[in-house]
Amino acid sequence: MIVVSDTSPLNYLVLIGQIDILPQLFGQVLVPRVVLQELLHINAPTVVRDWAMHPPAWLELRSPTSKGMIGNLGAGESDAISLAQEIKADLILIDERAGTVVAKELGLHGIGTLGVIKMAAEQQLLSFSDAISALRQTTFRGPTDLIDDILRDTTS
Repeated sequence: MIVVSDTSPLNYLVLIGQIDILPQLFGQVLVPRVVLQELLHINAPTVVRDWAMHPPAWLELRSPTSKGMIGNLGAGESDAISLAQEIKADLILIDERAGTVVAKELGLHGIGTLGVIKMAAEQQLLSFSDAISALRQTTFRGPTDLIDDILRDTTS
């Protein structure tokens, strides 16, 4: 499976101590260089910067050959979408609503941090409720009703 990630899912999975579920779910994950630069930004949490300074072997840096901003999206979203489209990725990991809409319009299949956590919980790689509790301690602002629905589904 070819998977490309934007900044946000990596950031939050590092923050909640669940970044190692990505290679278990997908093997290799590709990220544009600008995504790594965003993870290294001075305003990024220290634990995220520390992780990004020494990325694991399963994280492959690859930038799209065609660069350019897509609509009002940021550099990370634009490059992640461009790369995913260019290499015909099976999946793009992206949280931002505008980026998700653009990715879908371009025929890409995307999931966000919640989707990754749900997938990992379904494969018994983590406890969904524990991961969500940790996620709620961060700046993550996912739709509460969606989180509650998934929590209900995973406990029933």
